[in-house]
Amino acid sequence: MRALIVGAGSVGGYFGGRLAAAKRDVSFLVRPERARQLEHGLTISSHGQDTLIPVKLLLSGQSAGEFAVILLAVKAYQLEQAIDDLAPYVTANTMILPVLNGMQHMDRLRSRFGAERVLGGVARIATSLDVRGHIINQAGFHDLAYGEWSGERSSRILALDEFMRGAGFAAQLSVQIEREMWEKWAMLATLAAITCLMDADIGRVARAPGGTAFVQSLFAEAAATVAADWRPLAEHFRSQVLALLTDRSSTLTSSMYRDMKAGHCIEADEIVGDLVRRAAAHGVMTPLLSTVLLRLKVYAEHQSRQ
Repeated sequence: MRALIVGAGSVGGYFGGRLAAAKRDVSFLVRPERARQLEHGLTISSHGQDTLIPVKLLLSGQSAGEFAVILLAVKAYQLEQAIDDLAPYVTANTMILPVLNGMQHMDRLRSRFGAERVLGGVARIATSLDVRGHIINQAGFHDLAYGEWSGERSSRILALDEFMRGAGFAAQLSVQIEREMWEKWAMLATLAAITCLMDADIGRVARAPGGTAFVQSLFAEAAATVAADWRPLAEHFRSQVLALLTDRSSTLTSSMYRDMKAGHCIEADEIVGDLVRRAAAHGVMTPLLSTVLLRLKVYAEHQSRQ
């Protein structure tokens, strides 16, 4: 099996790098600036140890034969350009495995390439890029879940599972990938909303008077939206999320919050905005999420002027 990684940033670079280190046939579709950073290999820094991994690079437009799977790991605001870049490498038998946030990208990819080519995917990882382009692993988890939208254990998904396993990260074939994607979105949107609106980590918010009630109300809006647009979240999942997001000792923040603090672009529309729009379509009231979206829009407008 041959794989193409589209998005050689902290997420795609991490999983693709681990696959390359495990001697899987992996190529990275990159732009010239990133190609220069990776000319001598891709570096993953984890627990204070640097690992330099030789990688195969492919510039957009270069021919490279067929790929069985394309791992798409870009920011949501980069999706349209990424679709154009990867399109020449999609064949009748190509699986597209996106690990973007939210759900909007699924409709866009299905519309462009056909639903049969698009798998569901969820990445759970905390990574970033430093100024050298090295990938910094910031946590002890590195999970990648994938599956057919139908839940079928097809021959192609079983082949992909074999390709992914044993490559230095937690690979999981999921027969409920749609559920996992909705759950991640609900949790991620709430985490982003808390930290970006309050300009603080989870623990600081939880310790403040009224902080826990605020978190509970925010998550209730996200959960009500998911229930209206898809189906209710499982009670055990809701309990787990609330326990995580009201931990008074936690230093957890969202990647969106970290991007804001660094002055970077953010996925406001895809993570929070789309949730607010879906809620409105079903008559679900989201005063807190709508306030967060306004905060993010104010930031985005300011950031665009810089």
